[in-house]
Amino acid sequence: MNLLSPDDETYMRMALREAEKAFEAEEVPVGAVIVHDGQVIARAYNQVELLNDATAHAEILAITQASAQLQDWRLVEATMYVTKEPCAMCAGAAVNTRLGRLVFGVTDPRSGAAGSAIDITGFSGMLHNVPVVSGVLQEECLALLQKFFKDHRAAEE
Repeated sequence: MNLLSPDDETYMRMALREAEKAFEAEEVPVGAVIVHDGQVIARAYNQVELLNDATAHAEILAITQASAQLQDWRLVEATMYVTKEPCAMCAGAAVNTRLGRLVFGVTDPRSGAAGSAIDITGFSGMLHNVPVVSGVLQEECLALLQKFFKDHRAAEE
């Protein structure tokens, strides 16, 4: 089954623009966009440092916006586009909101929870599984993350 949509690259480019905002704010450059019925209903980027909040990941902020927009905590018909594979917290939130589909750019073999390190989105014991597509604009997503961490390592020296 091919879960790839013709619009995936378009929406991932929007998520990348959000990640660039995070980069400019000196946050880990992760961006997210949520789409429902062909309309963008949420956009967010990491704001952990800005808000002094470990839960202020792009995915969590976007889910909060999308739920408010739809006036429903269930995002069954929505697709979230995120530049990096979600962590356990964010993958759990995707499952809990009954997200219809998750599309991400670059995998995170150390802490990714949508199939890389662990698979919360597809765990058979969960009440809901989230269909996942990975690797959309992977090179661009990876390049932004690598630049961020290279710059930060250089600044620490």
